[in-house]
Amino acid sequence: MNNNKFASLLKKPVVAILFALLLGLLVGALIFAMAGFNPGQAYGIMIREIFTKPKNFSQVVVNAVPIIFTGLAFSFTSRAGLFNIGIEGQFMLGAISAALIGYFIALPMVIHPIVILIVAFVIGGIWGAFSGFLKAKFAIHEVISTIMLNWIAYYLNNFIVNLEVVKEPNTLHSREILDTAVIKFVSTEWRRSEAGREYIKANPFLGNIIKTDVGWGIVLAIIFAILFWFILNHTKRGYEVRAVGLNKYAAEFSGISVDKNIIFTMFVSGGLAALGGAILVMTSTGSVSVLAGQEGYGWDGMSVALIGNTSPLGVLPAALLFAGLSHGGTMVQSQIGAPTEIIKIIIGVIVLAIAIATLLPRIADNLNRRSMDKALKEEKKHE
Repeated sequence: MNNNKFASLLKKPVVAILFALLLGLLVGALIFAMAGFNPGQAYGIMIREIFTKPKNFSQVVVNAVPIIFTGLAFSFTSRAGLFNIGIEGQFMLGAISAALIGYFIALPMVIHPIVILIVAFVIGGIWGAFSGFLKAKFAIHEVISTIMLNWIAYYLNNFIVNLEVVKEPNTLHSREILDTAVIKFVSTEWRRSEAGREYIKANPFLGNIIKTDVGWGIVLAIIFAILFWFILNHTKRGYEVRAVGLNKYAAEFSGISVDKNIIFTMFVSGGLAALGGAILVMTSTGSVSVLAGQEGYGWDGMSVALIGNTSPLGVLPAALLFAGLSHGGTMVQSQIGAPTEIIKIIIGVIVLAIAIATLLPRIADNLNRRSMDKALKEEKKHE
């Protein structure tokens, strides 16, 4: 492969992602070996357990859904040149909204989840838009405002959960949402019924999938990823968001309202994060806890967005990879005793390598310059 072809290859985003994945897995293998475990055996367990057992694969999908939404939230603001660290708080507000509406407001099936999703999106969006407003009108950096709003959201969540009317007695979580608010493919009650147990026993493959909390969340995640990819790349609003991210001064000079786009982008980002929290409650947890701030879905979404090159479509496989590594880590721990912290290190190295991989286009430019210089020297020799 000549320098020009190699340089062109280095400029492709997929190469940076593959470089990061390979480096992360290599570092993980080294740490497994240093800890006294066989890297091949560890990675083999992950692959085998996830891809040959429907229950584990379904659980990976379930675990990926919340971080798909938080990944989309971070990706959207990144395209506008913003750094939304408030995704964790916006996620919590979406979750508490789902818990409250899901329990206290009785609505028909189908309508109930739709109402929850709309309200969660609006509340999370307003929370995010407030940071955008502070940025646009008072030049207060979104990193500062969103970090502070995370803490406000966390303690607001704890205050609401601890209210006597909300809290499940003798627990640290809220009351369970009504069945009409649940969006799992198969309800927990049916799984526990005699008919459900018989079906699961008679159909091992589907039965293993039904045992998990897989539901409409993954369908919604795919729809929103495609929708926001289309908005960013094929609409006027998406063009304006990207223009502000690339150069806000040039965007403003061309007639684009930078302030409006900052507020809009933060609103959408907050809404997407809140949807992740709402869907988590409607599929998996059924309630919210005073320990919500320790879940880390917002921070995981940032990692997923970076691994996915801040592309809405890239977030989907990145979230599945993230969830697969995390869930596979528990399988490795249970079978050979390797600590799950090794998986966290692998993910951290991958994200770090993504940042380092931004140097690859520069390396490509240097290679191109050297090729041109070499060609010029050859021409001079022949003259």
